[in-house]
Amino acid sequence: MWKIFALLSAICAAMTAITAKIGVRDIDSNLATAVRTTVILLLTWGIVFFTGAQTSLKAIPKTSWIFLIVSGLFTGLSWLFYFKAIQLGDVSKVAPIDKLSVVFVVIIAALFLREPVNLKVIAGVGLITLGSLCLLWK
Repeated sequence: MWKIFALLSAICAAMTAITAKIGVRDIDSNLATAVRTTVILLLTWGIVFFTGAQTSLKAIPKTSWIFLIVSGLFTGLSWLFYFKAIQLGDVSKVAPIDKLSVVFVVIIAALFLREPVNLKVIAGVGLITLGSLCLLWK
């Protein structure tokens, strides 16, 4: 089931890139990010209340709060940088660089989370890197 959600995430991310490029065309990229973030905020809190998940709010451990806040800060910075990049460059060139985040995730997960790295993972990361570089060559 997680693979279906991952694929849906990739499709939505692709549509995010295209619609964001059009949306950021005539406005400040930071303002565009703020509008997008507000929509995400309303959508996710709506889902939380619709599913009744808000009842678990008090049970969130302190460590989870800290890491979720830090994750939110990184997400915000990522979006601000991404929107500025697509405003200044071609989305078809920005997106492959952005997807190098997969490579960074594998490296950081191996170092800090002790997730296993085998030959298949190394090959996949290598192919992602090569694919991103190929898309960037003129």
